Amino acid sequence: MWNWFRDRRRKKILATPFPGEWERIIQKHLPCYQHFNNVEKKRLQNLVQVFIADKHWVGCNGLPLTDKIRVVIAAQACLLILALPGDYYRRVKSIYIYPSTVLVPERKKGFFEVSTTPTQGPIPISGQAHYRGPVILVWDDVKEEARDPEQGHNVVYHEFAHKLDMLDGKADGTPPLTSREEYQRWMDICSREFLELSDRIDRGQSTFIDSYGATNEAEFFAVATEHFFNQPEQFKQYHPELYQVLQGFYRQDPAQRVLDSRLS
Repeated sequence: MWNWFRDRRRKKILATPFPGEWERIIQKHLPCYQHFNNVEKKRLQNLVQVFIADKHWVGCNGLPLTDKIRVVIAAQACLLILALPGDYYRRVKSIYIYPSTVLVPERKKGFFEVSTTPTQGPIPISGQAHYRGPVILVWDDVKEEARDPEQGHNVVYHEFAHKLDMLDGKADGTPPLTSREEYQRWMDICSREFLELSDRIDRGQSTFIDSYGATNEAEFFAVATEHFFNQPEQFKQYHPELYQVLQGFYRQDPAQRVLDSRLS
C-alpha cells in the first residue's frame, strides 16, 4: 500500500514539466551534463524532480534555501544513481545545508571511559552522512567544487557515496552488489588498491587518488567515487581495474561518455 501511494505521488510530480531555469542551473553547475544524451538528460531531470520533492531540506545558520541550492545538490546526488534500478536513496530523509564550514562538537567522554590521548576539540567538516540520518553539506564547498571538477573533489558525491555504502547496514566500502562473483572481484581489486594507496602515502609518494581515501575502506570508496565522476579519463588511465569495478556498480562509463561527446 505504501509503495502504491509513493508511486502515485511520484507520477504526479513527474507530470509537471521540468522547469527551464532548473535545467540552466544543471548546465552551469554539472559540467558532465553536456556529455549526456537525451535519454540520460531526461532520466536525470526525473530523478531531480522526485529527489527535491521527496527530501526534507533544511537551511542552517540563517542560510536561505533557494532553487539553485536544491537543484545543484539534487543533480549531483542523482548523478550517482542515474543508471541504478530502484530507490537507492530511500533512507535519505533530510538534507541539512550550512553556508560555510561546520565545526562538529567535541564528543563527550563516557562515564567509564579512560582517555589515552589528548581530548580532541571541534572538527571542521564540509559534509557528513549519517546512517539512517541526515546528510549534512556546506554550500560554499558544494558551489566551489561544482565549478571546478578537475580538482577531483566533490562533497556531494562523497557523502552520497557513503549513503550507498550504508544500504547494507554498515559503512565498509562495499555497497550492495548483485552476485557472489561481483563481491569477490570488488574485494580483490578494492582491497589491493586501498593497500597500495596506503603504502604509497606511507612512502611519501604521489598518488592520483586523494590521500584521504587511505583513511579506511569506506572513505576509499567515497573518494574513488569523486574521482570516477570528476576525472573519469585520468582515473581510467591510472586505475583501469578500479575504474571497471566502479563502472560495474554505477552502470555508467563517464570516460566513454566524454569521448563520445567529443567525437559527436
